[in-house]
Amino acid sequence: MGTSPSESLAARVEGRVTAFYLESTDFNGIPARQLLRELAVAHDDIKTTLCDLIASERVVAVIDVLNPHIRRLPDRPLDDQIRRVIAAYDADYCLYPSRQVLEATFDRSTFQDRPFTLELALGAPQLEPVFFDLSVLEVYRNDPRYHYETNDISGWLGVRDEHYLSDKMEERDKISLQDFGFGYSEDYDRAVAVYLRYLSDLSPEHQKIWNARRLRGAYTLHPDHYRSTILGEWPERISLFDAFISELQVINEMAVKMGRPPMFRSDFVERPRSFGFLVRPTSKELDDFIHLLDKMLSENLNRDFFVGEVPLEEETERADGKIVVTQIGTIRLLGSWFTKRFRIPDPQPLEAAFSAMKKVRKLRQHPAHAVDDEKFDLQFFKEQRALMMEAYEAVRTIRLCLANDPAAKDVEVPEQLFKGKIWTM
Repeated sequence: MGTSPSESLAARVEGRVTAFYLESTDFNGIPARQLLRELAVAHDDIKTTLCDLIASERVVAVIDVLNPHIRRLPDRPLDDQIRRVIAAYDADYCLYPSRQVLEATFDRSTFQDRPFTLELALGAPQLEPVFFDLSVLEVYRNDPRYHYETNDISGWLGVRDEHYLSDKMEERDKISLQDFGFGYSEDYDRAVAVYLRYLSDLSPEHQKIWNARRLRGAYTLHPDHYRSTILGEWPERISLFDAFISELQVINEMAVKMGRPPMFRSDFVERPRSFGFLVRPTSKELDDFIHLLDKMLSENLNRDFFVGEVPLEEETERADGKIVVTQIGTIRLLGSWFTKRFRIPDPQPLEAAFSAMKKVRKLRQHPAHAVDDEKFDLQFFKEQRALMMEAYEAVRTIRLCLANDPAAKDVEVPEQLFKGKIWTM
């Protein structure tokens, strides 16, 4: 039996759409205008053929999106694609082979050493999130050759210029990840989330590293990561860790307005690499975080702030009658200063703040876990989060108290802090 003209046209359309997709550099769709020009047919004359190919799940139409040249998101339902093709006045859209066609025709060995590139080649959306165990970030965070930045909602990483240009670093390790985010399981266990588009840019060796840490359960993107990367909107809130640093900065600004030195010696304009949620739930990593948190909190208090208002030293008599002069601890100095400077109707919030600071200091001085008895436990994620929330409430309470000083009232407090728009997970 011969081939009818309509069947011949359908085969030509499917073949050209598939070839264009696989030959393009980023698995692009062929512009419908280009297809019409190559086949020498009019738009109205090919609509029926396109609708048949869509209905039989051979071709996919991407219409009325910001960038139809890439398959950003999952394909629209078949009836919706068909409706849009019929309603289109011109050929301002792109066509892709269906996943069914690609599964049947593509040679998987082409990308056998690049698992994420293979998924794109087989028709997966470029902005399909893949979720990973948090520990996959550890190698980059702990390696000084890499830039590693995150706000606990999104982040990026890449090789520093001096190492990228050096022949001492293996080419396979000269990688970058333009964007990564985080997600959660139903039990709110955190995971790393990366879109296939960015994973595909990794070297084959690093694609295998990431693939080995892949999580297969049900995970959901962090709301603000989804909002900024998929919807193109501004994030609604900031992370608990960024909020903590922002509070330090506002407190120091208030202190200066009050005619005093900054209350904290550093307000960490450059956020420390390890100041964020744990990437591996071990006792050592938790203890290291507590050590850092204490350095940013009570150890960071500036003794010069208290000069002239409260004693910085105290004298004690030893058993032999000798007088010993010792420095008063910074947390006690802060408590004495507030007691002298402010009359607070309800002292409970400040007492809770000092208690949180003492708790962090005690945990640092007496780690709950010995180094030679390192443990792995998902519970450490929860312990860190609870401790960090207490530490944040401590600095927030200090900022709220300082705001009562007339000299500090003109200091502008960022909206996220003022309205409590903070992610605690």
